[in-house]
Amino acid sequence: MSAKSRIARKRRHRRVRVKISGTPVRPRLNVFRSLKHIYVQVIDDTKGITLAAASTVDREIAAAASDKTKKEQAALVGEAVAERAKAAGINEVVFDRGGFKYHGRVKALAEAAREAGLKF
Repeated sequence: MSAKSRIARKRRHRRVRVKISGTPVRPRLNVFRSLKHIYVQVIDDTKGITLAAASTVDREIAAAASDKTKKEQAALVGEAVAERAKAAGINEVVFDRGGFKYHGRVKALAEAAREAGLKF
């Protein structure tokens, strides 16, 4: 990722973050997509803590995702974060796409999380 596109993404993310914030009732589901991996966190912004997280770097997910495409890996991460959030007692979240376009891996992750029971 070039410096110019990274700066543009940060600018888009700031614009999104002005409008949304995670609360204890509806925490923020934050997505970060790198060239190789995808990371997602459920964050309570009032306390500044991460309530649940998943990524393609996690051992369980990495083992299951080794022979899959990046979109399929993102879907696995979405399912995993939804399960972990539900285990933490979280059913509703606010989706933060992190300045990325809502298509491809970000969309696959969001749809998988919705199918696994998260509401947003």
